[in-house]
Amino acid sequence: MQWVYLLIAGFFEITWAVALKLSRGFSLGLPSVVTLVGMVFSYVFLGMAMRNLPLGVAYAVWTGIGIMGSFVFGVCVLHESASSGQWFCVGLIVLGIAGLKLFSH
Repeated sequence: MQWVYLLIAGFFEITWAVALKLSRGFSLGLPSVVTLVGMVFSYVFLGMAMRNLPLGVAYAVWTGIGIMGSFVFGVCVLHESASSGQWFCVGLIVLGIAGLKLFSH
């Protein structure tokens, strides 16, 4: 169940990062509220996951999910530019997260 909590925490990590971008520096109300609520839920679910997962694994996977999701959202939805080298590096993050899950007990 801890991995499910970690995935949920990662989803909220992406949510608050995207909402922060859309809030234009906390100048727009709804995206600002979504940012703060997303942060709270992200930390709550991360904390629940950390009950049974090692700190390093949980934190690395959580931030990795946030990095990947935010990057993909920025490129695919917000039409931000990305080089092939950047895509390659995000792919390495995906491999790192898969490796952490694969080699966790």
